[in-house]
Amino acid sequence: MGAHSENSRRIVKNTLMLYVRMLVLMLIGFYTSRVVLGALGESDYGVYNVIGGVVAMFTVISGALNSAISRFITFELGKEDGNGEDNSISRTSKLNKVYSTAVLIQAAIALIVAAVAEPVGIWFINNEMTIAPDRIPAATWVLHFSVLSFVINLLSVPQMASITAHERMSAYAYIGLLDGFLRLMVAFLILRAPFDRLISYAALMAVVVLIVRIAYGVYCRRNFEECRFRPVFDAKLVREMFAFAGWNFIGVSSGVLRDHGGNILVNLFFGPAMNAARGVAMQVFTALQGFVTNFMTAVNPQITKSYAAGDYDYLFALIRKSSKMSFYLLFVIALPVLFNTEYLLGIWLKDVPQGTVLFAQLFLIFALSESLSNPMITAMLATGRIRNYQIIVGGIQLMNVPVSYVLLKAGASAQSTVAVAIMISQICFFVRLYLLKRETGYGAVEHIKKVYFNVLMVSAVALVLPLAVSGLTAASPADTAAGAFARFLLSAAVAVLSAGVSVLYIGCTKDERQDIYTYLRKLIRK
Repeated sequence: MGAHSENSRRIVKNTLMLYVRMLVLMLIGFYTSRVVLGALGESDYGVYNVIGGVVAMFTVISGALNSAISRFITFELGKEDGNGEDNSISRTSKLNKVYSTAVLIQAAIALIVAAVAEPVGIWFINNEMTIAPDRIPAATWVLHFSVLSFVINLLSVPQMASITAHERMSAYAYIGLLDGFLRLMVAFLILRAPFDRLISYAALMAVVVLIVRIAYGVYCRRNFEECRFRPVFDAKLVREMFAFAGWNFIGVSSGVLRDHGGNILVNLFFGPAMNAARGVAMQVFTALQGFVTNFMTAVNPQITKSYAAGDYDYLFALIRKSSKMSFYLLFVIALPVLFNTEYLLGIWLKDVPQGTVLFAQLFLIFALSESLSNPMITAMLATGRIRNYQIIVGGIQLMNVPVSYVLLKAGASAQSTVAVAIMISQICFFVRLYLLKRETGYGAVEHIKKVYFNVLMVSAVALVLPLAVSGLTAASPADTAAGAFARFLLSAAVAVLSAGVSVLYIGCTKDERQDIYTYLRKLIRK
């Protein structure tokens, strides 16, 4: 129990550290996006998002191995802890072998991605993109710099995996803040760029990625003995990593195609202006999803390590609790945004691209849906036996693009691509639950009762008061800025209060409420 309590405290501490990082980055990100959108204009901003999406499509090659690297490093740490071994030399040697193998694999993948992405990207720009002919040269330069940034990011994966596996979230937070402030500097620099702003933006973003990559490398080399590359080639380990990654490839590709394939479909059917609307909405989605991402970044190592150590009681309890908390942490923030999306976007941006409001609202609902599945995904990856899981769940997720294409061809709105993602996300939730039960013996029925029905009840109750208030405080053409702001404050306060009370008294058990009260008292004393 002592070890579990220490793990829980570590999760809380790391989550708070990452929350500070996320809040600062969210503010920087929103302001940066506003400046960049104003500097580039809707068309060039849309072009940058589409080309970035095309390059990101190549994460189907690397993303599967990224998950494998993170899983193998974390699993090795958890296995050693579970066995009670204290042979630091043996442990460091094993971890170094995993790390060095990961670096070699990522370097090889980087070369493959560069060799494939360049010709494919150039063909796509010249033959498939809806873009003004005079912007094709600039778009081509954006492709070159995007590929360079992508390759540099690939080489950072082993370092990032080591930091999260060791649960050194302070370093993760500080380097993330460095990244955010550098991106803010880029936003101001392109306003004074002596030549094409779109090309300048892509080039400066590549410089930011390089600086962040160096920061990760320096930190890991100074703090983790295993993070020193040795030219080793362990054929057995390589086979294990590629076997894991081979099946994980299906899941990664389905996620990438869902996100960036939808962006490409929107470009083909509606053009760059609608891509700008989707890109702005994705900024909102990414920022608010950071609440869940940060929490899961703190929780994921504990899920993998508890499985590696064979501590199934703690593993199952952690899956249930983190599934609920992932949803609630996002829900308390998302609810006021859902009821005030148009007002918030109007404050954030000088000119809000048409269609952005509905895009943003649907993306938030999608994020809430996905938050319920994140702990189950981590638990399944921890087992290492993911063939059936990836074939089934990945196969279902791959339906996002064809279903969206059929709807768009039939005349559906651009936002239907996100509605399809929400529907398929819910289907995947139940499929993941069934497969996790079959693989580990996890209680699926108990999960539905204690997690799924719980969040549905909390959501239904929390919506009542904000809906009533929104009906009473509807905007009118005669609104003054002060009046609109007052209505926003009232609506947001009611939504946060309603969500918070519902989560606390319906979503949490008596013990969980007591833990929250105890922690808040300690925080107030400090």
